[in-house]
Amino acid sequence: MDTFLTVEEYEAAARDRLPADVWGYVYGGSGAELTLRANRAAFERLALRPRFLVDVSRCDPATTLFGARLSTPIGVAPMAFHRLVHADGEVATARAAGAAGQLLVVSIFASRSLEDIAAAAAGPLWLQLYWLRRRAVVIDLVRRAEAAGYGALVLTVDTPRLGRRLRDVRAGFAVPADVTAVNLDAAVTAGTHHAADGVSALEAHSRAEFDQTLSWADLAWLCGQTALPVLVKGLLTAEDAERALAHGAAGIVVSNHGGRQLDGAVASVDALAEVVAAAAGRCPVLLDSGVRTGADVLKALALGASAVLVGRPVLWGLACGGADGARDVLGLLAAELADAMVLSGRPRLADVDATLIHNSH
Repeated sequence: MDTFLTVEEYEAAARDRLPADVWGYVYGGSGAELTLRANRAAFERLALRPRFLVDVSRCDPATTLFGARLSTPIGVAPMAFHRLVHADGEVATARAAGAAGQLLVVSIFASRSLEDIAAAAAGPLWLQLYWLRRRAVVIDLVRRAEAAGYGALVLTVDTPRLGRRLRDVRAGFAVPADVTAVNLDAAVTAGTHHAADGVSALEAHSRAEFDQTLSWADLAWLCGQTALPVLVKGLLTAEDAERALAHGAAGIVVSNHGGRQLDGAVASVDALAEVVAAAAGRCPVLLDSGVRTGADVLKALALGASAVLVGRPVLWGLACGGADGARDVLGLLAAELADAMVLSGRPRLADVDATLIHNSH
């Protein structure tokens, strides 16, 4: 890893290390993977307008989210089952994020306990939730997160069921028996282990356990159950941003689930500006899906994001070198962001605004 200079190098190394079915699960998108590819294409279309003769001798990418200071506006997106790629799982990821001074959003399907992750963390933790049919299970997790010092909740709303991820279907992907969603009762997660030809166990499990009646009223109810801020993840429109805020959301994560849900959905970064405009400064707006470089982070910040969340690259680093590998990926992205800020003449986050983005229209 000492010679890796880009996220793509970690990607290639992780692909060589992981079993084919696990690689397909981590890497793949839904359907024809149009949105998976669109996320990258959208970032690549955006060009920067650098300014010069600016004092850039001190670059400061630090920021604060919900009272927690971050060394840089980059965090780890919620992803299930980190133990699929490394035996230490989310505990290693927590060590990595803490060493980098960055945020970790822990998945409801984490393969290490919320408490063990918190014990390993030196930085802020948030907990991501899916709305399960058994509401009591969700609230139990909320209470555990509160007790363990998690700083926010993230309700993912773009997943009434999992998208049809053809790599998983073709592989008959199921979670190995020795990797479990340990924060949930075995009865809730048993279906994730049921392997069958031509069936994604995770897709089948989502149909059985995810509550497809989730509504704005449920969001308001959840916000009323906790003093923690609740962010809504998976929004791509101004209309839904307005409704989220009206029902108590304290933040929004613009996301198309890394191209893993509705294939053909708008690229997250293309949806960002309208959501930021709808939020109108009333709450932080974060972005995930498709971030692979520090320049991508800068582009999202210029379009109004308060921070970005990075998914697959962190797992690639974890697969290559455990906590050290994940830390190196996060450090690489932070260093690239600092380079991009300096070279564009925007050495402080307060200097980063929409005038940094070239408008070709």
